[in-house]
Amino acid sequence: MGISFKEAAQMWQFGPDWPGQACGAKTRAGTPCKNPAVTGKARCRMHGGKSTGAKTPEGRARLSALHLKHGRSTTEAKAEAKRRAQVGREIRAELRDIEREAIAGGLLAKDWREMFEPKPDK
Repeated sequence: MGISFKEAAQMWQFGPDWPGQACGAKTRAGTPCKNPAVTGKARCRMHGGKSTGAKTPEGRARLSALHLKHGRSTTEAKAEAKRRAQVGREIRAELRDIEREAIAGGLLAKDWREMFEPKPDK
């Protein structure tokens, strides 16, 4: 008569000694998937190994939106951070120029910053 379906399923499952590429996904139960990975991929056919990815611009935009966790790393946020850093550099340069002019004009002592440093305890 042959072997039962259950026996065939047990024979088919790949064990830890199988030399091929195993699927790297975890099942819903939290255990590693025991299926073989699709050739050239790291996942089996049930965990996305057959997927070729988004092809249309709408699909790519949807995929990109899914990977966004917060807005700190968007192109706009990075551009804004660079703009703020540039403004800060310009302000510090202007303050250095004002400090030099005040020291040269005698309005500030050369060691004026040391007056505000905390005294070490003895």
